[in-house]
Amino acid sequence: MNQSCCCKKTECCSGDVAKVPLVSTSLSFRDTLGAWKARWDIGRMNHRVEPGLYAVGKPDGDAPVLVSANYKLTFDTLRKNLSGLDCWLLILDTKGINVWCAAGKGTFGTGELVNCLEAVGLSKIVTHRKLILPQLGASGVSAHEVARRTGFTVTYGPVRASDIKTFLASGFQATREMREVKFTFYDRLVLTPVELVTAAKKSLLVFGVLFLLNLVAAKPFGLPDFTAYAGAVLAGAVFTPVLLPFIPGRAFSWKGWLLGLGWTVFALWLSGGFSPGTWLLAAGYLLLLPSVAAYIAMNFTGSSTYTSPSGVLKEMKIALPLIVGSSVAGILLTLIHKLI
Repeated sequence: MNQSCCCKKTECCSGDVAKVPLVSTSLSFRDTLGAWKARWDIGRMNHRVEPGLYAVGKPDGDAPVLVSANYKLTFDTLRKNLSGLDCWLLILDTKGINVWCAAGKGTFGTGELVNCLEAVGLSKIVTHRKLILPQLGASGVSAHEVARRTGFTVTYGPVRASDIKTFLASGFQATREMREVKFTFYDRLVLTPVELVTAAKKSLLVFGVLFLLNLVAAKPFGLPDFTAYAGAVLAGAVFTPVLLPFIPGRAFSWKGWLLGLGWTVFALWLSGGFSPGTWLLAAGYLLLLPSVAAYIAMNFTGSSTYTSPSGVLKEMKIALPLIVGSSVAGILLTLIHKLI
């Protein structure tokens, strides 16, 4: 794929079609490898393309203009579904963030869209004045403001890139199914690696503290303790997202807490944690480990289209004090058991 920046390089901003980079609709091994690395949080924030105007096929002045984000996973998902089409891709500078998240943050927004339209000189390249934006970007863009400032009208396309061909062929008519946001088992599963890696990185500090405590602890932390903690992390980072529709309740933190509680009870039973003399440890873990799972699960609200910014803020306002309080109490009880 030949990449070039049409919003920042003057030679690409003159309206000269010959200078607009052409992109392939076939993904290379490098593209696939980059996507895998991004899923596992390896250089994820740098997994982006230059913003600007791109061409797919042999578009002319009548070709449709599809607007998207410069997060490369989003860009690649879009272009691989455009085989056989002739169209323009207007890629906004969303700082390497996907459309839905960028719309919430404001980077996939009215100002950025207007600026990029002017920078690439799109009015000199196409004869029409219609832009097709992804539906999940609607919350960040004021269509009437874009029309007032640029003369371009905004039409919202389907939720999924796989429906774009049908959408275009039907004269920009979206069916009800095209408008439905689905968060399937696979959609949730592919988001768990980055959550797991993030949790693992934070856990390094925990393991470092435990190592130091073992130097003075009367009852050192061992494999059962590590297993119990690791299970709580998995409950929040993996099993809560995967089982999301089947766990009672609406709040992600509550769902994570329930799974964390179930795992903690099982882990304590398996390791003899309910035996005489271990009640202090059991109480500490019952307060701490479900809270760990709840906190990690709550972080997943930023990956789900089932949540809204206001809903996330409301959940955090209620859940965070409970998580912090429970965690502190659990840590104190666990330390008392281990140190005396």
